[in-house]
Amino acid sequence: MICYQCPRMCGVNRAESRGFCDSPPEFRLARAALHYWEEPCISGKNGSGTVFFSGCNLKCVFCQNHEISLENKGTPVSDEKLIEIFERLIESGANNINLVNPTHYALRIADVLSKWKCPVPIVYNSGGYENVSVLKSLEGLVDIYLPDFKYIRPDKAQRYGRAKNYPEIAKAAIAEMARQQPKCEFNGDIMQKGVIIRHLILPQNTNSAIEIIDYASKNFPRAYLSLMAQYTPCGDLSSCAEINRKITKREYEKVVSHAIDMGLENIFVQERDSACKEFIPPFDFTGVL
Repeated sequence: MICYQCPRMCGVNRAESRGFCDSPPEFRLARAALHYWEEPCISGKNGSGTVFFSGCNLKCVFCQNHEISLENKGTPVSDEKLIEIFERLIESGANNINLVNPTHYALRIADVLSKWKCPVPIVYNSGGYENVSVLKSLEGLVDIYLPDFKYIRPDKAQRYGRAKNYPEIAKAAIAEMARQQPKCEFNGDIMQKGVIIRHLILPQNTNSAIEIIDYASKNFPRAYLSLMAQYTPCGDLSSCAEINRKITKREYEKVVSHAIDMGLENIFVQERDSACKEFIPPFDFTGVL
């Protein structure tokens, strides 16, 4: 498979060599289990059926999932095995099937989902660095898009995510997601369809966060916003010392207050005590082997 699935456009045959995401053509997974710490309308009481894919097309320097995104920890999983994993999570009571970091496997996922009808919502939980043409192949297969909107300034995108063009790519990608799922629908408190745009607030980056809120609220007014306080320094941040700490109460309140002052109602906020490594799941192949 010559791979042009993501904006990196590596053009490599993943059966013979690896591109930026360092991934083979077959699925590699690190964990599949119920997860209770997503947004309330995703996790609910029963939990979200999270499936963590190994590899990543961003390589953010601060990634809390660096074991699988940067170090590519994972084990091969066939298409048939992936469906078995989905079914086991559903049998366990999962509110949805939550595909975490699926971008570099998007076309293969589309193929699986086109052959197997999922009885619960499919959540596409990505970093936001997507090709619109590939997202179109997921139309009618994905019920909820849960993208990050990480960076709105090219210099920050390059410094932290090695993707200077991230802002323009993410804007176009989220626009396509919102086109596919223009309205949020719920069954009780649990989302069935829609878009939730996440932004992880970084230290000394509150003005960027406010720009993202302004852009998202203007361009995607029906989407929910999730303003995340859980930033926990991980990995080697020696070259980015300004983000080698948790965000302060003042920084988080500045961002949240801006959203409230704008009159935004469809927002999720976090307690700052979510910023700890205890909330990072163990990538020990639970539910995969």
